[in-house]
Amino acid sequence: MTPDQIILFALFGGVFGLLLWGRFRYDIVAFSALMIGVVLGVVPTKDAFAGFGHPATIVVALVLVVSAGLVRSGAVFLITRTLVDASRSLGAHIALMGAIGGVLSAFMNNVAALALLMPVDIQTARKAGRAPGLSLMPLSFATILGGMATLIGTPPNIIIASIRGDALGTPFAMFDFAPVGGAAALAGLVFVSLVGWRLIPQPADAGAGPADISQYISELTVPEGNKQIGKRLAELTEAADKADVAVIGLIRDGKRRYGQARNAVLQAGDALVIEATAGALDEFRTSLDLAVADAKREELLRADGDGVEILEVAVPEDARIRGKTAQAIGLAWRQRTVLLGISRQGKRLTKNLRQTTIRTGDILLLLVPRDTGSDVSEWLGVLPLADRGLAVTENRKVWLAIGLFAGAVAAASTGLIYLPIALGLVVVAYVLAKIVPLAELYDHINWPVVVLLGSMIPLGAALETSGGTELIAVALITWTDGLPAWAVLTVLMIVTMTLSDVLNNTATTIVAAPVGIQMALTLDVSPDPFLMAVAVAASSAFLTPIGHKNNTLILGPGGYRFGDYWRLGLPLEIIVVAVSVPAILVFWPL
Repeated sequence: MTPDQIILFALFGGVFGLLLWGRFRYDIVAFSALMIGVVLGVVPTKDAFAGFGHPATIVVALVLVVSAGLVRSGAVFLITRTLVDASRSLGAHIALMGAIGGVLSAFMNNVAALALLMPVDIQTARKAGRAPGLSLMPLSFATILGGMATLIGTPPNIIIASIRGDALGTPFAMFDFAPVGGAAALAGLVFVSLVGWRLIPQPADAGAGPADISQYISELTVPEGNKQIGKRLAELTEAADKADVAVIGLIRDGKRRYGQARNAVLQAGDALVIEATAGALDEFRTSLDLAVADAKREELLRADGDGVEILEVAVPEDARIRGKTAQAIGLAWRQRTVLLGISRQGKRLTKNLRQTTIRTGDILLLLVPRDTGSDVSEWLGVLPLADRGLAVTENRKVWLAIGLFAGAVAAASTGLIYLPIALGLVVVAYVLAKIVPLAELYDHINWPVVVLLGSMIPLGAALETSGGTELIAVALITWTDGLPAWAVLTVLMIVTMTLSDVLNNTATTIVAAPVGIQMALTLDVSPDPFLMAVAVAASSAFLTPIGHKNNTLILGPGGYRFGDYWRLGLPLEIIVVAVSVPAILVFWPL
């Protein structure tokens, strides 16, 4: 080995040792290794920060913003209401989400499939009261597995098809990967759904995030043309239960209706009296397309067009609003603010929300124009509570958000536009349409994950250019000399999987595919089974968060550590090899 190869192998060994130890955060370890590599001369100075502009890094950042847009637009609520039930057991939820993710990723890029489903999974976990990390890793692995079944599901399949076209004259077709990739995906999904998820350690952020403990008494208005008009109040029970809210009354013409209110037929302008947490209130409002106020106040609130945000405040003794009502103080016309709810130590309120006298110790839920929260709080003399990430779902833009995302995925899947560019255009459109507020654009990017990926990519490229990967390939051919063809095929898969866990799967495919063809020529057998083995193995990067973009995407939201992946990933890789080798020998004979 050359000095550069020795240094790079030592750097990778040190990085993985430290990451598995878990004492230091993964981004600091990776960035430190990159800097050492530059100082020692194994990473060219001009390439030191090339990883931060690499398509894989850009895709990870863009997908997080797109996912936030799908949440803010109400697209995620639409999916969760249709497909997901938070009352399901964890195993049943993982099986359902895994099946959906596997099917989607077979017909669209698996990164895009995870971008769509990841916020759905997080929302469901929060509603079920469990850590998102218990289900995000199975979902990520499911989308990776599903991509193996078709030509467009994952980049390694596209590259393998191209290499076969150059070497043998005809590329693989769309569904040539289905017999082997589909078998591996099905076996993997069954394992992950039934057994594998139990191997995931309790995520570091289990139960993380401030608890949504405040139960507010709120009012939601039935606007003109709403689909709920003509229904009885009791008919909303199912939707209320699903959103975990309680409908406790009805206000019509400014008066509360008692007695037979549950049998009252809803009319435009009616206000539903709701008891719910802030998040559940927003979900219920979105699901039934209700309004937060009457049309006049809604128009006033959104007059500047910059969007709205939710503010939680506590009322101290000397607050301006203490002892007054929201209506009396002119909250709507003076501050363009709507009182969404009042939390009063579990007590129910008997008056209309805007006519309820505010007391010391009340917690108020306010809807304010974006970036005016501090001004409104100061004017009211109230104390803002810690930000819990509450946001208002812009459900008026749900189909716009879905259409933009679907169009980008379709264009990228058919080769009309490069996936990072397609996602970038979606982000620009989301900002222009104010689906994602410009002020929050960068808040949705997990920067430690970006630093991890941006630091490791130049190190992987240096290993390749220094001849380190070629050294592995030559050693592989030497080690397998004299073994039967099926054993050589198995070794090729294992080594390719190992490389894919360290390098980008695209780079792994480019390195391993020619090695597979050379092995086939040495054994005087068909190259097709070896190319198929490389295709499956290059996509099976389950041991680390850097082997596949999907694994990197869930690192932050799932609260995982670097060393958490192998617990589920190692047995999954063994299953993939055990299923794929016989399938290859059956469908692609030597």
